[in-house]
Amino acid sequence: MLSNNTDSAEKRVDFIRKSFPHSGLFLDKTWRQSPYPVVISKKISKQLHDLGLFLADYLRACNSIYFQSHIGKAPKWVANYLDAGKPQTIINQGRHKTLKNVLPKIIRPDLILTEEGFAITELDSVPGGIGLTAWLNKTYSALGDNVLGGSTGMIEGFKGILPKGADIVISNEAKDYKPEMEWLNEQLNEGHRDNYYDVLEAESYVVKNRDVYRFYELFDLENITSSDEIFQHAADDKIEVTSPHKAFLEEKMWSALFHSKPLRSQWLKWMRQSQFEKLQSYLPYSWIIDPSPVPHYAELPRLGINNWHELSQFSQRERDLVLKISGFSELAWGSRSVKIGHDLSGKDWKDAVEMAIKDFPSRPWVMQKFKKAKVFKHSYWDISEDKIKTIDVRARLCPYYFLSTNDDSISEVKLGGILATLVPSDKKIIHGMSEAIMAPCIEE
Repeated sequence: MLSNNTDSAEKRVDFIRKSFPHSGLFLDKTWRQSPYPVVISKKISKQLHDLGLFLADYLRACNSIYFQSHIGKAPKWVANYLDAGKPQTIINQGRHKTLKNVLPKIIRPDLILTEEGFAITELDSVPGGIGLTAWLNKTYSALGDNVLGGSTGMIEGFKGILPKGADIVISNEAKDYKPEMEWLNEQLNEGHRDNYYDVLEAESYVVKNRDVYRFYELFDLENITSSDEIFQHAADDKIEVTSPHKAFLEEKMWSALFHSKPLRSQWLKWMRQSQFEKLQSYLPYSWIIDPSPVPHYAELPRLGINNWHELSQFSQRERDLVLKISGFSELAWGSRSVKIGHDLSGKDWKDAVEMAIKDFPSRPWVMQKFKKAKVFKHSYWDISEDKIKTIDVRARLCPYYFLSTNDDSISEVKLGGILATLVPSDKKIIHGMSEAIMAPCIEE
């Protein structure tokens, strides 16, 4: 084991590079490697350990409120929003009675580190980065770093949610992530012969009596010929599929519904008030772009306008706002639809607003208060100059939580690891890119 205290940054980078899987971790993608993990405060570390259970309860509440809305015990408009733009087959699968209480077994929030702490910009139930984070944790642990989640936390977490082995069914849409899942698969199978795991292509997948880890998007089901059979096997309790075919749970508009005053009593039926208030402080205020008329004497909450067209007239200073597609679209992931208001020209902002208005209800958009990421320094290995550089960065943290359930109730939530994505401070959108640094996290 190399010592973090005595070995130089160059030796650490050399070890990291030599540990890199021969087949890579992402298809045709590179990133900057850092000799050091990202250090987070003890306060944030504790908050992130606590956050997993909060988010599990939040997802359970989302699931319950949707079903209550469907049967008329919560406002009907909740389910109407969440079902908007989806084919009836997708809606029916999400409402299937035998899968009513089934939740995703992996939760990965996207957190922006701010001066005040962090903000949750969205949740992902079919996340990439699982294999990458597992490799980072294992590699930096070998360097002597006490990474959050532990050396094998991601691997053990994945085994824990699918203990009988599983087929990791990955679509062409998600092919960039196939190498990392193949590396993870090797780790899962190490020393095990009975409960084996396998990575298989979704488009040609043949259903067996084996549990399935779903690495395909629900908007892409027409390209997954066996998707109906996969779902039916799960509905018949022959196999377990995670994440379940519940498109309504994958909508970003939940953050707007969470801040909706008319729904406060509904949320408090399923969450403790302390949890509710804590999550409200983490989730930026959000709106669903619904152009339905409001009374002439009313205003859209916190905006001071009577209709969404007026939003396009906001000045740059007023546009600390983010527009993005809510879900069920090939543009709803990977920051593909993200429009940051103050980073756009007046014309581009107007075009984005008008598009969001026009797309409703076939493809709903949400708007969220922009949270400014704090700037700090971190080092990386510059390949072109063959030396360590330190730059100003902004950070996104992605903790991976693994849920264990017992009779459809949550029995345990474990933090498997935290992936830090650091981008140069002049970048507004924080996501994986060639200029990004990817590293695990440790506590100060």
